Amino acid sequence: MNEFMLKYSWISFIRMLVLFLAAWFIPVAVAKASSLENLAQSLTKIRGEVEALQTELDLEKEKHASRITSLSSQLADLSVEERRQKTAIEKLEHSLAKLSEASLQAEQSGEQLKPILLKVLAAYKHYVLTGFPFKIEDRIKAINTLEDNLTNQLVDPNKAVNQAWALIEDEIRLSKENGLYQQTISLDGEKVLADVAKLGTVFLFFQTRDNRAGMARKSENGAWKFEAASATGDIQRIAKLFDALKKQIRQGYFELPNPLSQ
Repeated sequence: MNEFMLKYSWISFIRMLVLFLAAWFIPVAVAKASSLENLAQSLTKIRGEVEALQTELDLEKEKHASRITSLSSQLADLSVEERRQKTAIEKLEHSLAKLSEASLQAEQSGEQLKPILLKVLAAYKHYVLTGFPFKIEDRIKAINTLEDNLTNQLVDPNKAVNQAWALIEDEIRLSKENGLYQQTISLDGEKVLADVAKLGTVFLFFQTRDNRAGMARKSENGAWKFEAASATGDIQRIAKLFDALKKQIRQGYFELPNPLSQ
């Protein structure tokens, strides 16, 4: 009897121990399973976010590469235009240099010098009329005055050569200076008085009294035309340039619309 009771007590003990362990480990296992599931969900979410960020990064890299290519192309256009302007001025300088040399050495009379100078002035006038559209009327007026004085014998040809040199030096200075000016421009078929920001002889931006802003743009046939900007960003960039020049800030980084792009 005692042996039976002992055996029964032992079996009961084993059962209780099993129940106890089951009560202890099953919640732990369930908690671990739940924790692993939550962790897996978190990892899946993070993986998705990383993939989305990687896609966004790849797109930004492509945009950056495209922008760099575009800016490089625009820089090349600007370099070509700058070289073209320098070449035109160098030709005028060369013509006047030859004329000055002939004048200084001259065994020829003033009357022989006059047709040569008039020919140079005609070439200079063509350069102004077909070139950078900055105060063209004023520049042409100065050339016409010298031509008339020379033709009507109101100035000695040798002195006229010096005056022509002064005009060419003004052109060279224009190609190097940045500043704010006023001039009448042709905009949308009408003559308008505008404030203009001149950057060398490559860029010419304008603002009108009726709050229009834009730039002088060179067409494929070489003619210049003033065009109003329509994009808000371009108008704001032009406004920042004018504001900086009004504050005498003539050097620094400026992001501007490119008149050379088509």
